[in-house]
Amino acid sequence: MKIVRALEAPEVETPHQVSSVRALHSTEHVQMSLITLEPGEALRPHITPVDATFYVLEGVATVEIGDEREEAEAHCLIHSPAKIAHRVLNQGQERVRFLVIKTPRQTDASRIL
Repeated sequence: MKIVRALEAPEVETPHQVSSVRALHSTEHVQMSLITLEPGEALRPHITPVDATFYVLEGVATVEIGDEREEAEAHCLIHSPAKIAHRVLNQGQERVRFLVIKTPRQTDASRIL
């Protein structure tokens, strides 16, 4: 058994320059990260070569996938298909925290637009 204490997991550098990205789990089949966005922060628009799923844990996230834009509050699950530009923003006054699950595990860098 492996238990990961998400808020104690190592932070990783990303081109997004946001408050916190923590690597939680990675195998050849899946990659999971915990991202924290403070008010006004956003991931840069980017394209991943694999499917990404976002699960909002805290706050209200604005999610853009392709030409679509929606708000998603805590306990919402959002699917972002591979090879479509996407990003997550915090346009509110409270912290946004969400899980990112990539399947299969991404092996090359995301393309920032």
